[in-house]
Amino acid sequence: MNQYPGLDQVSSVFHVKGCRTLKLTFEAHMGNLIKVLTRDIDNNGGNFFLDFENAQPSQSETDVWEKVNQVLTEAQVILEDLQSYKGAGEEIRQAIQNPSVEGVQEKAWSAVVPLVIKLKTFYEFSQKLETSLQCLLDVLTSSSSTPTQHLEQKQALARQFAHILHFTLRFDELKMTNPAIQNDFSYYRRTISRMRINNLSSEAGSEVNNELANRMSLFYASATPMLKTLSDATSKFVSDHPEVPIENTTDCLSTMASVCKVMLDTPEYRSRFASEETVLFCLRVMVGVIILYDHVHPAGAFVKTSNIDMKGCIRVLKEQPPSSVEGLLNALRYTTKHLNDETTSKQIKNMLQQN
Repeated sequence: MNQYPGLDQVSSVFHVKGCRTLKLTFEAHMGNLIKVLTRDIDNNGGNFFLDFENAQPSQSETDVWEKVNQVLTEAQVILEDLQSYKGAGEEIRQAIQNPSVEGVQEKAWSAVVPLVIKLKTFYEFSQKLETSLQCLLDVLTSSSSTPTQHLEQKQALARQFAHILHFTLRFDELKMTNPAIQNDFSYYRRTISRMRINNLSSEAGSEVNNELANRMSLFYASATPMLKTLSDATSKFVSDHPEVPIENTTDCLSTMASVCKVMLDTPEYRSRFASEETVLFCLRVMVGVIILYDHVHPAGAFVKTSNIDMKGCIRVLKEQPPSSVEGLLNALRYTTKHLNDETTSKQIKNMLQQN
C-alpha cells in the first residue's frame, strides 16, 4: 500500500464520484480518542483529542484510506525533491551573458529541461492532491453523521486530511523561499519560444506542451500554489455537491481548527504528542483549515459569527518561536479571502500586523 502509483494508475483508480459509492457504515470506533470535555461533543466541537500520530483505519475507512495513502506516500517524495531543488541559476546567467556561444546555450538548456520535468511532476501531483482532498471531504461531510462525529469516528481519514494540509503548507513554504523555480520555468518558456520562432528544433517544448505550460505558469505564479489548489478544490466540492449543506463542509473545517487549537493550547494534551514535530504539524493543519474555511464560508473565518476562534488561534500561533510560525502567519495575512473585510475586527487585524 506504500508503493508509488504511476500517473495512469492513480487517474484510473481514483475518482471522486467513486468515493460516494462507498457505503461507510457507522462504527463505534474510538481508536486512540481521548475526550477532553465530558459534555455533549456535538455542542463542543473541537474538544477531543485527534490522534495525528497513530490513528489507523477501521474496516469502513480502508478503501478510501488506501487510495489517499498512495498519494500521501508520493507527497513525501515530492517534498524531498523540492527541498533538494537547486535550480539552474548559474547556467542561465551564463547563457544570458553569452547569447552567441552555442555551447553555453546548450549547457543551460540541458540543465533546465530536467528541472522543468520535475516542475511538471509537482504540478501534476497538485491535481492528485485535489482529487484526494475532495474524496476525503466526500466522506467527512456526508449527512450520515455530524462533522464532529465524522472526525471522531474516522480518525484515520481525518489524519490523512491533516497530512494533506501539512504537505500543502510545507510545499508552499519551500516554494516561496526558492525563486529558482519561477526563474527556471521562465527561461524554459522564453527559450522554446525563441526556438520555434527560429525553427531551430521541431521538438522544442516537447517535454511540456504549450497548453500545459500555460497551466503550469498560472500554478507557479501563485505565492502559495498548493494552497490555492486546495482552496479552489474545496470551493468546487461545495458547488458540485448542492445536495450537501455547505455547513457540513464549513463545520468539518471549523471543528478541525478547534481540535488543533485545543490540543496545542492545553499542556496536558499537548504533552501526549510523542514528537515535538507534531506541534508544528498541528499548527500547519490549523492554519490550513482556517484558510479553506475562509474561502468556502460566505462570511469567512474572521467575522464575529465565525465558528472559528480566530483570536485564540492567532494567539496560539504567536506563542510559538517566531522563526517556526512566520510563514504560517503570512499565509493568514496574504492567502485568506476575508481578512481585510470591514466585518473583521480591528483587534484581529492588529494581531496579524507584521511587527
